[in-house]
Amino acid sequence: GLLTLPPPQSTPGRRPVRSPVVATPVPPAAPGAGLTVRLVRLAERPRWRALLATHHYLGDAHPVGETRCYVATYGGQWVALLAWGAAALKCAARDAWIGWDAALKARRLHLVVNNVRFLVLPDPPCPSLASQVLGRTVRRLSADWQARYGHPILLAETFVDPARFRGTCYRAAGWVAVGRTKGYGRHHAGYHAHGIPKQVFVRPLRPDAARQLAAPFPPPVEEGRAMLDVN
Repeated sequence: GLLTLPPPQSTPGRRPVRSPVVATPVPPAAPGAGLTVRLVRLAERPRWRALLATHHYLGDAHPVGETRCYVATYGGQWVALLAWGAAALKCAARDAWIGWDAALKARRLHLVVNNVRFLVLPDPPCPSLASQVLGRTVRRLSADWQARYGHPILLAETFVDPARFRGTCYRAAGWVAVGRTKGYGRHHAGYHAHGIPKQVFVRPLRPDAARQLAAPFPPPVEEGRAMLDVN
């Protein structure tokens, strides 16, 4: 009689009914959160080239002329690699889209660059990573060219093998399909027929890129920087 117990909360011999524990869902990171694109450092070049050689179906990149190489990182980890180089000397679909003649092309081809390699490394960490990387690279491309070579970029181009890819990430990043190549590739000093026509994509880096490239007069000075013709 010294203690008074509370009434039982459950029937003897039965387990009490407990409310299920519901885990609070953790919202996923926003697409692209933590994603950065930067130039590859000199000390990183061996790793960058080795990854391309291992994972890209064309192997390592050997861009010619003016060149810029990039790495995309996500949470500090490498997730994609890109290489940009001189534009193709001959590309009928691109030239028709621009509307320039041979003389203007010879003077202004340096204002066009070619995405010669694009590799998303295995196990990408977020959806639509490829198009996000392309978008971020294109936004800084002209400024990087200006800083390194003294002139901006008006247009980017790339060639996609339709037997392997559809070019979906390029389309999602604002690139435009303008036609196909004739199935020739450059080899040393000449061209050879490889029989694999590529889909040609272009990405204007400013809305009036085609008009500026095909203008009968030199492109204007913008923000104190002249887009000079090559004489």
